[in-house]
Amino acid sequence: MTKATTFSSWVSPDLHIRNQKHLFHHKNVKPALRSLQFLSQSFNTLYCTRIPATLTMTTTSNHQVTDYNAEIFRFCEMGNLQKAMDLVCKSEEIDSKTYCHILQLCAESKALHHGKTVHNLICLRGIELDSVLGSKLVFMYVSCGDVREGRRIFDKIEKHHVFLWNFMMNAYAKMGDYEETVSLFRVMQEVGVEPDSYTFSCLFKCFAALGNENFGESIHGYVLKLGFGLDCTVVNSMIALYFKRGNLDNARKLFDHLPERDVITWNTMINGYVANSLPETAFEVFKSMLNSRVSMDSATMVSVVAACASMGVLTLGQTIHAFAVKSEFNKETKFNNTLLDMYSKCGDMDAALQVFKNMDERSSVVSWTSLIAGYTRKGESHKAIELFLNMKKKGVKPDSFTVTSILHACASNGSLEKGQEVHNYIKENQIHSLAVSNALMDMYAKCGSMDDSYHVFSETPFKDIVSWNTMIGGYSKNSLPSEALTLFTKMQSEIKPDNITMTCILPACASLASLNKGREIHTHVLKKGFSSDQFVINALIDMYMKCGALLLAKSLFEITKIKNLVTWTIMIAGYAMHGFGHEALSTFKKMREEGEKGKKGIEPNEASFTSILHACSHSGLLKEGQEFYKIMVNEFKIEPKLEHYACMVDLLSKTGKLSEAYKFIKKMPVKPNSIIWGALLCGCRFHHDVKLAEKVAEEIFELEPENTGNYLLLANIYSEAEKWEEVKVLRDRVSKRGLKKNVGCSWIEIKGEVYIFVGGDKENPEAKKIESLLDKLKMEMKKDGCLDRVKYGLVDEDMEKEVKVCGHSEKLAMGFGILKLAHGRTIRVTKNMRVCWECHEMAKFVSKNVGRQIVLRDSNRFHHFKDGFCSCRGYW
Repeated sequence: MTKATTFSSWVSPDLHIRNQKHLFHHKNVKPALRSLQFLSQSFNTLYCTRIPATLTMTTTSNHQVTDYNAEIFRFCEMGNLQKAMDLVCKSEEIDSKTYCHILQLCAESKALHHGKTVHNLICLRGIELDSVLGSKLVFMYVSCGDVREGRRIFDKIEKHHVFLWNFMMNAYAKMGDYEETVSLFRVMQEVGVEPDSYTFSCLFKCFAALGNENFGESIHGYVLKLGFGLDCTVVNSMIALYFKRGNLDNARKLFDHLPERDVITWNTMINGYVANSLPETAFEVFKSMLNSRVSMDSATMVSVVAACASMGVLTLGQTIHAFAVKSEFNKETKFNNTLLDMYSKCGDMDAALQVFKNMDERSSVVSWTSLIAGYTRKGESHKAIELFLNMKKKGVKPDSFTVTSILHACASNGSLEKGQEVHNYIKENQIHSLAVSNALMDMYAKCGSMDDSYHVFSETPFKDIVSWNTMIGGYSKNSLPSEALTLFTKMQSEIKPDNITMTCILPACASLASLNKGREIHTHVLKKGFSSDQFVINALIDMYMKCGALLLAKSLFEITKIKNLVTWTIMIAGYAMHGFGHEALSTFKKMREEGEKGKKGIEPNEASFTSILHACSHSGLLKEGQEFYKIMVNEFKIEPKLEHYACMVDLLSKTGKLSEAYKFIKKMPVKPNSIIWGALLCGCRFHHDVKLAEKVAEEIFELEPENTGNYLLLANIYSEAEKWEEVKVLRDRVSKRGLKKNVGCSWIEIKGEVYIFVGGDKENPEAKKIESLLDKLKMEMKKDGCLDRVKYGLVDEDMEKEVKVCGHSEKLAMGFGILKLAHGRTIRVTKNMRVCWECHEMAKFVSKNVGRQIVLRDSNRFHHFKDGFCSCRGYW
């Protein structure tokens, strides 16, 4: 018997090639050596570049082949992949079944490099890829993450068994390539492979992800045809699809007609209703589940607790919590996170904190984020920020959801500095997502830093509708209406505005009193079908009111079928600012009587009472105003805020009850602000009470020492009383402080373009024409005795005592309107300050002698001038 030649150590391919001349002299070694030489060269990169020392250079008998297959199987059973691989490399006579065993182990071990080695051995040894071995190769590659190579083999082999098709479809579904899953299903149908329940289960999940409801419904018919209509797995996936697409009726029908329901069926129903904002219905399904005595799992409890969170019913949540503790579901992290979220959404932060503490080391970033979001929702932003800082100290790394929540807390709290710190953390840790960018924009906007907000916006590569709406709304709320309108125009070329965009841009139109732009947006609302949105309707009514189009606002209000508290309050506030006090009172009464259709009247809140009290003060309705104040305090138990006190002081002051107003202020339980004292000072001017005016003015000067408007008001009171020495003293006081009068400006919109005027502005091309027109009007006013009283104010001694008429911005805007607008068109002017006496008199004169209606909106209210009268009746 020939002695076997072996390698006593791991020998490189080069070494055994150099020795092959000597080995070829042995007749039994020659064939084996040739094979070894070929394999060593082929495997230099594929497997290990070294050959096991136990490799025997002898002819292998049938008995030895059987032993190799058995040994490999034994090692595979033991899970020893390396030993099995060693044996596979030793012998060429490995059967197909053995290759399947080792490929199975490679798949289970996720050992792709070993799997590739086995695949190359199969190819080199000329092993035929039948359906079984081919399927196992596909299984190995896909299980190890190489779906592309798995698909390449899949496409080459015969595949009559549905299992392999399901396997590949599921692989693509897990990758998120739902289109390819559906495509495979179509090919599967073409080649005549009949699907099973797992096929349809996977398919419907893909349809749900793709949002393809129509195709899902067509497959539904196919499912029924093949007899899977009562298969629990298939029906569960169909129910999930219908819920995903919002088709609740079809989901319910499938559920009701399913005779045997498993726990997944019930969970899918509960989840579906919660996801579709029907938590009450979800809870009813849960109760039915209890009555059916179906064994529930932790997923059931998570869904039910989520339903309680959506409902905001704390007692139900507490009951479920107790049930979960009894059933020992409270040991699972996911359930505890949902429970924590439920308590925080129901406002019980103490209970949420207790759940959090009980989690100990099991608390995750989800737990911290839920708690932070809970404190933010409750308005305790400082606690949310403290929790975020503590979270980082504990070594829990915040994710995108965490930073989004904490940014909302900073926005709510107006904490710009903390928000900037979070922004720095985001940049340092490269936490990038669209939600984070949007939250940053929102935080900066709500903290009043629109430059920073726009910087984030401009650096965001992909912007969704939320990004644009956040910026437009931010500009509107930060008194930058022109910027909001500019961005809105740019937005329309890149993305379609939605209903929220409308509610963001309409306040900008209202702020600018841009009626034409507001009408354009109203047209867009009608075309896009947004007119059923309550928020949009409310914004439109408010826009028309603030643009001076009272009739349009009233018409829209009347045709709106469903009116909520905000709708009514906007209308009351609109009547108030336009000086229509009795109409405001009538609307307030209707609100309480009618309310929403089929319901009792709507009860007013703090804002509603502020609006009705404003209406009374602007129209001098003293008795009515006092009555409403009593109703608010005594009937509705609403504690008055500074704005309610300001309305009452303004009302008392305008109606001549100055002493009563002063006593009212002194009895206030809170410290009066400059607005309240300013209302009384205006009353002193209107009723010529110099003595009280001096006392009140000192209170205001202490609160607002830099506001020149207050000094100007007192100076006008002195000048009207011809107290010239006091005017001089006050002028000197202002001069020593180095104060400058605030610049007033007015604007008018003509043919969609806004023209802005500043006092003394000579740059307008029509300046000379405007000046000539105003001079002519001034002469006519003097003839009629309209300018008998001269207003001195805070003028220098070397200046003319009478301020030059064309130096008032509202007069310039009115003159421009007379020149540019067709006869009969209403002139609409807006001013950033209160209208002065002279301009008010000129508007009255123009409305009578020129025959032009004028609507003037100043910083306090609207003035409608017609036939020589103003709607304010002197109350401004």
